[in-house]
Amino acid sequence: MLNYNEIKPGVAVLVEGEPYVCTWNNIMQKQQRRPVNQTKLKHLIRGNTIEHSFQQSDKLQEAEIETRPAIFIYERNDEWFFHDIKDKSKRFSISKELVGESGQFLKGNTEVDTLWFDEKLFRVRLPIKVELKVKEAPPNTRGNTAQGGSKVVTLETGATLDVPMFVNEGDVIRVNTETGEYVERV
Repeated sequence: MLNYNEIKPGVAVLVEGEPYVCTWNNIMQKQQRRPVNQTKLKHLIRGNTIEHSFQQSDKLQEAEIETRPAIFIYERNDEWFFHDIKDKSKRFSISKELVGESGQFLKGNTEVDTLWFDEKLFRVRLPIKVELKVKEAPPNTRGNTAQGGSKVVTLETGATLDVPMFVNEGDVIRVNTETGEYVERV
């Protein structure tokens, strides 16, 4: 059981039987009143955010979130297929919504973390940085490079990305999956 002041960013709790993770908190005390922990909680499955204040007398149960490593196999018709890291026969598929926008940077045999609550998969967490090969890159054009020119290239996964002019077809680049931005050439 957690006390009201132990609810800080990153802590997962059950509120009315639903799993939430704290994204922001502020313990506040007005003049002669008891302290209150004001929080912003994000629902782990639905993704919506609520504001909730916890009183000094509140006791909360911590949400049991299990992280299981998995291997990405392939994607077909907005369905993403994975298998357990230890047992290849334990395959499962999920919808595009659970993978999110960062799924465009997933290539076959990439290790990911799957997050489970109550034996239900609610999110796939990709590595923060992945290395991908540039499949198509337009030729460099002369012009205004005072601000550091850029061009749009196509990666091996089919994703398009804005990169500096010196990146050519066949280069391997590192991409940040959280922001979807070019990091460096490998």
